[in-house]
Amino acid sequence: MRFLTAAVLAFVLTVPGAGAAFAADEPDLIFKKSTVWKFLTPDHKLATYAIDDPIVDGVSCHFTVPEKGGVSGWLGVAEEVSDVSLACRQVGPVTIKENFEQGEEMFRQRRSFLFKKMRIVRGCDARRNVLVYLVYSDKLIEGSPKNSTSTVPLMPWGETTPPKCGDYLSD
Repeated sequence: MRFLTAAVLAFVLTVPGAGAAFAADEPDLIFKKSTVWKFLTPDHKLATYAIDDPIVDGVSCHFTVPEKGGVSGWLGVAEEVSDVSLACRQVGPVTIKENFEQGEEMFRQRRSFLFKKMRIVRGCDARRNVLVYLVYSDKLIEGSPKNSTSTVPLMPWGETTPPKCGDYLSD
């Protein structure tokens, strides 16, 4: 058992991204709130993060995820639950830097040691000129139906005219 624990810890520390988020930018931690007190180990928490869309300037998303405490959470080997909430908003003038596909991944974060990932994907409702963001978690073996959606209507900001998101969809 001691060998297995050491092997797991060595993997997490040596494999790039094994215990970290995958994205161009790491999300900014806004705050954490304890939900279950644990004696001598970290508490279970809800953590709220912010991330800017890497190809759409002027849009930011906030998401809240549960983070397990206890020994497995402390070692970074806990499988996190799939409950995630998402809110995305226009926070400045919008500039879309490049074309994108419907459902293109904007952010990905590992939620378990091996199999589960949380993903935020982006789409465009061209008819309404609204960016649509979906957060979900997937598991290699069985999947997960839990998800949350947020929309960002592209609005004028000051003197700027918003872009039409449909003009940036890849065919």
